[in-house]
Amino acid sequence: MIILHTMKPPIYVRPLSDAERKTLEAGLRSPDAFTLRRCQILLASADGQNAYQIAHNLGCNPQTARNAIHKVNQEGLQEALRRGSNRPHTVNRSFDEEGAEALRQMLHRSPREFGKPSSLWTMEMAAEVSFEEGLTKERISGETVRATLSRMGVRWQRAKHWITSPDPLYERKKASFASDRLMHLAEDKVDWVLGFEDECWWSRVRQPNLHSFGEAGEPLRLVEQSVEKDDPDPKAISCYGLYIAELKDAWLRFVDGRPVSGITTRFLEWCCQKLAAISKKVLVLIWDNASWHISREVRRWIGRSNRALKKGEKKGVRIVSCLLPKQSPWLNAMEPKWVHGKRKVVEPDGLLGAYELADRVCSAFGCPHYEHLSIAENVA
Repeated sequence: MIILHTMKPPIYVRPLSDAERKTLEAGLRSPDAFTLRRCQILLASADGQNAYQIAHNLGCNPQTARNAIHKVNQEGLQEALRRGSNRPHTVNRSFDEEGAEALRQMLHRSPREFGKPSSLWTMEMAAEVSFEEGLTKERISGETVRATLSRMGVRWQRAKHWITSPDPLYERKKASFASDRLMHLAEDKVDWVLGFEDECWWSRVRQPNLHSFGEAGEPLRLVEQSVEKDDPDPKAISCYGLYIAELKDAWLRFVDGRPVSGITTRFLEWCCQKLAAISKKVLVLIWDNASWHISREVRRWIGRSNRALKKGEKKGVRIVSCLLPKQSPWLNAMEPKWVHGKRKVVEPDGLLGAYELADRVCSAFGCPHYEHLSIAENVA
């Protein structure tokens, strides 16, 4: 038996004009790797090298050399030197548009409705049910489900955050409902208190927007101040605030630095001591999703404190934390306090020092100017 081996006939680039050769030689100095490689391939082909020789000398695939040569011969030099799209020309999708939408709706239902023993979807389970329900013509992988959802702008998450309700505002409504329930609970119990916690930066140079009365022809003008290089005070100082709805009072503590988890726990402990002094036992803490609120250190500190209180190892106030929905500052009663406070401490005639600004803020809120919390002390 004789076996005949066939191989593709060698192809070469068409004859190049002097201008085209100069363009390719100039491309050898291009910082773009694609243009440089194309120019090397085409010049080598013009010198009589076939695709295999070019691939061996340049360390590329022979088909890469053939593609470049075909591009010049069929579409011209300019098109050959232009980088095209890396996306495949044809995409075979297991889910059409209707099937993809049906997949989304299916994931909003419980897997138990489809005879599965779990109430939580996995990608492999979704792929199996999609075939069983006729959403795909053949069995697919879990990665195909993930890619289909990604094409629709949906990221796969194992948690129930997006599959429990088709309502896009479900999470915000859920968090808002939880905070409302706790607020009502705190109002009904005598030894419970509702507190809104937030942090704010007070700038020494930036002026807030406000309206004011002035003499005729002499309007009050607020000018953004500048800080000298040798000024020892920072341009802005950070402040923790807790608004107690029952007392209609705000407690402030300034920070020599920025808000961090260690400072947050010290501020909460200070607030709990003040609440324990007025016979409160539970603080319903309403705050946002700042990193120093939801950090592991803060969550563990609250958990240890609450457990110690339950066991009778210490006396104090238990903290019930409730996170507000993301991007909803209007739900935090402390936020408008900052806005009005900044308008009360405006100094149009000069630059305030950091301590002077903090003292003026405390006076505007009607609270004592306590010693500043320090990150260095917390580390020590």
